Amino acid sequence: MPLRNTDSFSISPDGIDPDSLPKISLASGARMPAIGLGTFGSDKYSGEEVARAVLGAAEVGYRHFDCASVYGNEDLVGEALRAIQQGGVERGDLWITSKVWNDMHGRVAESCEKSLRDLKLDYLDLFLVHWPFPNFHGKGVDASVRDPHAKPYIHEAYMETWGQMERLVERGLARHIGTSNMTVPKLSLVMRDARIKPAANEMELHPHFQQPELFQYVVGHGIVPIGYSPIGSPSRPERDRTPDDTVDIEDPVIVSIARRLGVHPAVVCVKWAVQRGQVPIPFSVKRDQYLNIIQGVVGERLTSDDMRAIASIDKNNRLIKGHVFLWKEGQTWEALWDLDGKITPP
Repeated sequence: MPLRNTDSFSISPDGIDPDSLPKISLASGARMPAIGLGTFGSDKYSGEEVARAVLGAAEVGYRHFDCASVYGNEDLVGEALRAIQQGGVERGDLWITSKVWNDMHGRVAESCEKSLRDLKLDYLDLFLVHWPFPNFHGKGVDASVRDPHAKPYIHEAYMETWGQMERLVERGLARHIGTSNMTVPKLSLVMRDARIKPAANEMELHPHFQQPELFQYVVGHGIVPIGYSPIGSPSRPERDRTPDDTVDIEDPVIVSIARRLGVHPAVVCVKWAVQRGQVPIPFSVKRDQYLNIIQGVVGERLTSDDMRAIASIDKNNRLIKGHVFLWKEGQTWEALWDLDGKITPP
């Protein structure tokens, strides 16, 4: 089913005023909308479905869209972004993020330029290094797949990639640059050595995985935390599912608050994220879901008791474990995340 034509774009009467959305300030002084829409289809949704969701989300008030080259849909998302702008939304009112994929760490400018062409933009508001490992996997693989050329995190190599990122800022192709899927030990080295510091760090954040140490490090160093999987990623790929995973939206604390407010538990998860100070980027192609979430963000606030109750249900339950990026036989996913506070050696 093709995208709707540009004439069909119009502000929906049941949406929210984008100016009423909270914003979060970056170190540069720029203001990022405090909620975005993710565009990873989780190997389940077509590019056309995702692009229609972007268009529909903009109609109900979203102005922040989180993209990536590896999602394989930026050309179609770009059609939606063009329609949104032709429909009257100024480019300066949009916040568009993209990311360089692992196999392009040595060709960052080429990756960024392609994303810009696909997204039909002159610049990105934020460009991220998607993963700190230059390890590639194909679409739809399971957790057992390994890149035969996989490598560990090598700081010198990462900083070569980061230098290419910095040049994008100098060229005006990216207003800000940042990191993703990092740990405190890795990010500490980047902060030490970077000429242009990361403006944001994208990381898994939801009530059952609050990452307090990394969260506090990021906030304490003037880096905006962007939280993916903010409701526990119910649509994540099968490779990222394990029997021990918990379900945030079924937690009694979340359910109780949702009942009191008369909203879906997913709305509570996103409200908590915004009030905590992170930028959630939920994904949905269903209008009622993304509409309810953005309405919830500007609705009744969670109380201090609610926030304390949600803080108490952290289960350290990482959902996106990253098995496919491991570099040695016999490793477990924990090797990617430096759980002992030190970068896992080669």
